[in-house]
Amino acid sequence: MTENRISQTEPVRTGPSIATRIVVLVLAAILFSGFCGLGYWQVERRAWKLDLIERVDARVHGDAVAAPTRKDWGTVSREGDEYRKVSVTGTYRNDLESHVYAATDYGAGYWVMTPLARDDGTIVMINRGFVPTDRRDPASRAEGMVEGKVTVTGLLRIDEPVGTFMRDNVPDDDRWYSRDVRAMATKRGLKAADVAPYFIDADGKGSPAKLPVGGLTRISFPNNHLSYALTWFGMAILTLVAAWIVLRPRKRREGDTDPDED
Repeated sequence: MTENRISQTEPVRTGPSIATRIVVLVLAAILFSGFCGLGYWQVERRAWKLDLIERVDARVHGDAVAAPTRKDWGTVSREGDEYRKVSVTGTYRNDLESHVYAATDYGAGYWVMTPLARDDGTIVMINRGFVPTDRRDPASRAEGMVEGKVTVTGLLRIDEPVGTFMRDNVPDDDRWYSRDVRAMATKRGLKAADVAPYFIDADGKGSPAKLPVGGLTRISFPNNHLSYALTWFGMAILTLVAAWIVLRPRKRREGDTDPDED
């Protein structure tokens, strides 16, 4: 008699209903697959970024090659050409320079963008370098206004149309926040069709004066993809843990109410 009463009060194991189990399993499968997919995508992105860094490093430290001519403009791309060391020969149109707002280690100021006229009639915009705000006026740095034919060496950069994330270029007011070379050329009365779809960050070595300051190109590629991948894979594991917590059997004494029966 005593043994029968004791057995009746012993806890029994129970769990969610069949319907609840199905819903939880489906949601867990969807979330787990999604998180794993995002993690794998970040692994692929990391491999791509490491390859990009290696290729750019080889371009930056390689020998200079001739800048693309008009017949090659259609094949110039960010993936294949940006940060390639190039050289170009021509004559500066110092009277047509433009100024792009810049913030550098030297403080606030401007990039000096000067058209370089080549013998074939085309124009390559040259970022000659940085000048502080109080030296924006070309008359204040006359010693840096190079005349005659020059050869410029630097890094090829791709045109930056429209503006930045925070500010749009205002060509009508001659206010520039990104290096939209064709818009600058048009503003200065040059034919956009004759302007290369890239510009060159000059290394400054051929400049006879201290201004503009060349060779300030920042080459930085954030590579946080491994931490992102670990985060997504961690979320996938947490999804499995959460599903197990919901579906695991629970101890319930006879007479207790089953939440799934309410």
